[in-house]
Amino acid sequence: MKSMHLIGSKHMGGAERWFARFLPAMQRHGETVEAVVRRDSDIARQLPAGLPTRLLGFRTVWDPLSRFEVSRLLAASDAPIVQTYMGRATRLTHLPRGGGRVHVSRLGGYYKLDPFVHAHAWVGNTRGLCDWMVRGGLPAAKVFHITNFADPARDVATAELDALRHRIALAHDDLLMVTAGRLLDVKGHRYLIDALARLPVAVGGRRLRLAILGDGDLMTSLADQARQAGVADRVLLAGWQQDPAPWFRLADLVVFPSRDPETLGNVILEAWAYGRPLVCTAFRGAREIARHGDDAWVVPCDDAAALADGIRAVVGDPELQARMTAAGLRRIDEDFGEAAVIGQYRALYADLLDNR
Repeated sequence: MKSMHLIGSKHMGGAERWFARFLPAMQRHGETVEAVVRRDSDIARQLPAGLPTRLLGFRTVWDPLSRFEVSRLLAASDAPIVQTYMGRATRLTHLPRGGGRVHVSRLGGYYKLDPFVHAHAWVGNTRGLCDWMVRGGLPAAKVFHITNFADPARDVATAELDALRHRIALAHDDLLMVTAGRLLDVKGHRYLIDALARLPVAVGGRRLRLAILGDGDLMTSLADQARQAGVADRVLLAGWQQDPAPWFRLADLVVFPSRDPETLGNVILEAWAYGRPLVCTAFRGAREIARHGDDAWVVPCDDAAALADGIRAVVGDPELQARMTAAGLRRIDEDFGEAAVIGQYRALYADLLDNR
């Protein structure tokens, strides 16, 4: 069945990256989809050429022209399912109830619910988020839990890996830790830099390096922190990476230090998919999916000392690393596969249309 998907963000982040992964996956499974994105946005430049895409202004939720553009597009579309992401696109999208079409709002975080209440159904990517929506007053019968899927790990040519290794001056005996995410306070990067400063320069004869993949308002302050902590020469603020596959292939360890409000954390799934040992904090999403000592080493949030201890424990135990990576790969196969998640969306859309 046909579905239209709207997102009004200007910059890339977790929701935007999911949007850019989800729609091509729907196409791969035979679904007809159309993307509606902001005209001057990062995501407009990153969607694949084969994905039908419309560009709108999405200036503000109060902008009359933006409202008119969305309303005109919805009126002209024959898509029975309209799915929105984040507050801007959702607030600009209004479909009448009982009109034969369904507005699904997908939430990827603990946002204020007022901008979302006019949708007909809601999807949350964790059970905790769904429970929170119901406690906030949304009807339980119309709140659905569908998790994110993990992209299959991409094979990366040796020449591409060597080029990246050369570009970042990564010695073969360096030990590379990788983390990814927007440079926002909720991601906890400052605790990770603090943790690195608490660790020795080398562990087992291997120099510890840290690559932070992401852009955001905290770029300057994180660079200043690394300088003041004396670890600037071992911290690489690499910026946003459209394709993080080479970084995950080079990584010896993935660290995800998010603070408690973090909803899911796709980096957990990426670490598992690439067969990399994972140290993460016990934020909301991790408490739901990660199993300490089995598929991840989980430490308290906002605790640089505990994070340093966790990194030290995993780096120093090759057998633990092997057990966790094997368990992570099993989790991807059993719980976070693309086909299973797309199947859940297809079933949800069919059910909503049957009961509209």
